[in-house]
Amino acid sequence: MAIRIEADEEQPSATVEIPLTKPLPDYDLEQIEQPTPRDVDGILVSQGFRDLIDDGRGVLTELLSKTDLQITQFTGAICPGDDEVYRPGVWIIVRDAKAPLKSKLSERSLETVRTSVRHLVERLGLE
Repeated sequence: MAIRIEADEEQPSATVEIPLTKPLPDYDLEQIEQPTPRDVDGILVSQGFRDLIDDGRGVLTELLSKTDLQITQFTGAICPGDDEVYRPGVWIIVRDAKAPLKSKLSERSLETVRTSVRHLVERLGLE
């Protein structure tokens, strides 16, 4: 799974992209690979995907609860694959609520984001 986690340049935040690479029967997400972005749109508005987003937000909120990090965005995304297919994915932005606005996310906070995302992926069965 090609999870992407990047610190933003001039803000105390990080962007996370988690493409779904396997079916998730618990969320009624069986056909993950799609030939066009438009086909992924139908998945992103499905009840199963909305349930996945709700569950994921709850898990990540719990994981970050004892930190200064907060979720500013947790939504669906269209993720292009290397093999000319498109997949639904999860798009997350996490921000350090106590850091100055024009600063970069600390390495310690970035590591907390990485660890939390690994736990999120494990708990939701995304790998």
